[in-house]
Amino acid sequence: MRLKPPSRDELDPIEVASRDEISALQLDRLKWSLAHAYQNVPLFRERFDAAGVHPDNLKSLDDLAKFPFCKKQDLRDNYPFGMFAVPKSNIVRLHASSGTTGRATVVGYTQGDIDNWSTLVARSIRASGGRKEHLVHVTYGYGLFTGGLGAHYGAERLGCTVVPMSGGQTERQVQIINDFGADIIMVTPSYMMAIAEEFERQGLDPRKSPLKAGIFGAEPWSEAMRREIEDRFDIDALDIYGLSEVMGPGVASECIETKDGPVIWEDHFYPEIIDPETGEVLPDGEKGELVFTTLTKEAFPVVRYRTGDLTRLMPGTARSMRRMEKITGRTDDMLIIRGVNLFPSQIEELVVQTEGLSAHYVLEVHREGVLDSLTIRVEHALSGTANADTAGKLRDRIKGVLGVSSVIDICEPGSVERSLGKAKRVIDHRKT
Repeated sequence: MRLKPPSRDELDPIEVASRDEISALQLDRLKWSLAHAYQNVPLFRERFDAAGVHPDNLKSLDDLAKFPFCKKQDLRDNYPFGMFAVPKSNIVRLHASSGTTGRATVVGYTQGDIDNWSTLVARSIRASGGRKEHLVHVTYGYGLFTGGLGAHYGAERLGCTVVPMSGGQTERQVQIINDFGADIIMVTPSYMMAIAEEFERQGLDPRKSPLKAGIFGAEPWSEAMRREIEDRFDIDALDIYGLSEVMGPGVASECIETKDGPVIWEDHFYPEIIDPETGEVLPDGEKGELVFTTLTKEAFPVVRYRTGDLTRLMPGTARSMRRMEKITGRTDDMLIIRGVNLFPSQIEELVVQTEGLSAHYVLEVHREGVLDSLTIRVEHALSGTANADTAGKLRDRIKGVLGVSSVIDICEPGSVERSLGKAKRVIDHRKT
C-alpha cells in the first residue's frame, strides 16, 4: 500500500499561506539576513561596499538583485572558517565537501541552524507521505557529507524510526530493508539501482519489498529514471534537493500528491533564476541558474549564492510555495561535443527508455585531432541481452533527439563502476 499525502491539518501554516504572507515573511527575514551577513562576514561587507549597496537599501524583494553574488570559490578562498558569522564557540557541528575538485568547502551550524534543518527535512519527509509510525532506511553517506545526518535528524524530528545504514554493504542493505520492514528509503537514485540489482541477484522481487516510497537526491536524475525505479520497486519515487553551502538536503522536496518538482521551502530560502552568462534575473518559468539567499541561517548565511544548478521556477501546486523543475544538469557538467551542448541526464533519459539496457552507464569523451568523440558505455539488462540493433537504436535516438553522434558500447552487467553515493557519469579524457 502506497503512502498517503498529509492532510491540511498536518502541514505547517506557512506551507498553505497566501503568496502575500510568504512574501512579507521573506522580506522581513531577508532584511535580517543581509544585515547579519554584512555585520559579521568580512567578505560580504567588502562585496556590498564595493557594489555601493547596504542592507538598508533593501526595501522590496526585487531590491535583492542589486546585491553581489557569491560562488563556491569564495568559500574555498575563505577556508576553513572565514565565512562564519558567529564565534566558533557557537558552532555545534561542521560539515565539508570532499574537496575532490578543489579545496573543500566547510559549513558550520549553530544549534538553531540544526533545529531548522531538522524541521525542514521532517517537513520534506512528511511531504513524501512519511509519518511518525514509519521506518526510514537512510542510505546517504554519514560523516562530513550532509546527506546522512541531515536525513537522520529530520526523520527523527518527524518521529520516525531511523535505520542509519549509510552506503555500502549492498547485500546487507537488502536484508535490513526486508527484515526491519522499511517504509521509506533515502538514497541516491543511482545506488537505488544497485540495490535493485542485489534484490534480483538474491532471487528476490524488489516489488515485493516492504518499501512504499523513496526520497532521492544528491545527483541529477531523469523522469525516465523515476519511472524505472517506481516500476522495479512498486513505490513512489520523490525528489529532494539541497546543497551543503545552503543547508544540506531539505532545501526543497516534492510532494507525493503531485510529484511535479520539488517545492522550495521559501520561508527559509529565497530563490532566483539568473542567466548564467549575464547574471540577469530571469522571470519565473524561464530556465537558468538557480541562486539562493538564506533567510534564517545563523552560522553560515549566504547571499545570492550561485548553485550552478540549472532549472526553472514554477507556481505552487500542492503547496503555496514555488516549485523548481527537476535539476537537469549543472553549468559545470555540461558537455560540448562538436558544438552541441548536452547533459548526462539527457543521455540517461534515452538509455533508460531503450529496451534491453540497464540504467548503468558512463560517458567517455575523447579528442581525436581537432574533433571530439563521445562513447557511451552502457550495460545490457540482467533480464535480457542487447545486441547491435539495440546499439543502433540508441545511437540513432541520441543523434535524432540531441543532435550528436556517438559510439555505443554495450557491455556485461557489472562492467560500469557502481557508486555508493553520487554516480560518476562522465570521464572526459580531453582534460587529462
